[in-house]
Amino acid sequence: MRIEDLRPAPGSTKNRKRLGRGRASGQGKTSGKGNKGFNARSGGGVRVGFEGGQMPLYRRLPKRGFLPYGGKTEFTIVNVGELAARFGLGSVVDPDALVSSGLIRKSGRSAVKILGDGDVAHALTVRVHKVSESAKQKLEAAGGQVELLVARTKAVGTSK
Repeated sequence: MRIEDLRPAPGSTKNRKRLGRGRASGQGKTSGKGNKGFNARSGGGVRVGFEGGQMPLYRRLPKRGFLPYGGKTEFTIVNVGELAARFGLGSVVDPDALVSSGLIRKSGRSAVKILGDGDVAHALTVRVHKVSESAKQKLEAAGGQVELLVARTKAVGTSK
């Protein structure tokens, strides 16, 4: 076998449609675009979302919501019950410890919030960005303490 003997598989190639090459070609004169109209023009065709002059869907639907300047911070949520199961007596719970225990992802450690679902039986030192009131009460009732960190987040909804 030589390089000149190589051929594409039968049926795998197709000649391109040659437009505007006379009437006999079947694609002459208007080249398959019909007569006049937006689709017959160079660069013709309607934009995305255009519905033929009807009020488009994106304008018919009500607009909801508002993001103030700076956007909003999305917190990674961890419950008190999960902390009690993963950390022993006197442990220090901070975002890095939560990552190493597998409770949160590495990308979520910039803003962590502890919620009060579940119970904690032993004292823990918790250092996170936010804590709900019920979680704080449960942790302090078990003899632990809560320290708040300053969130170093890039807010959601901003282009910074």
